[in-house]
Amino acid sequence: MTSPASDTITLFGADWCGDCRRTKKQLDELGVEYTYVDLVAEPSAADVAKEISGRMNIPVVVYPDASHHVEPSNDDVATKLRELSLI
Repeated sequence: MTSPASDTITLFGADWCGDCRRTKKQLDELGVEYTYVDLVAEPSAADVAKEISGRMNIPVVVYPDASHHVEPSNDDVATKLRELSLI
């Protein structure tokens, strides 16, 4: 597993995680392109997500400006997407 691309949003999550499903749905509904890293399918990617966030919590959303959110609210994500002119 490589580091997240710098020109896109990367979402580290798992289908069993309600917050992950909510954030994924929000990005889908907003039509924002992102790369989804399924931590069940790619368990080694959990180490990458932890290295980025410093925590074991998911989802981890990494933005093109290299900032990130851990377990963000929909408002947190929307605010950041507006800041980056993605919505």
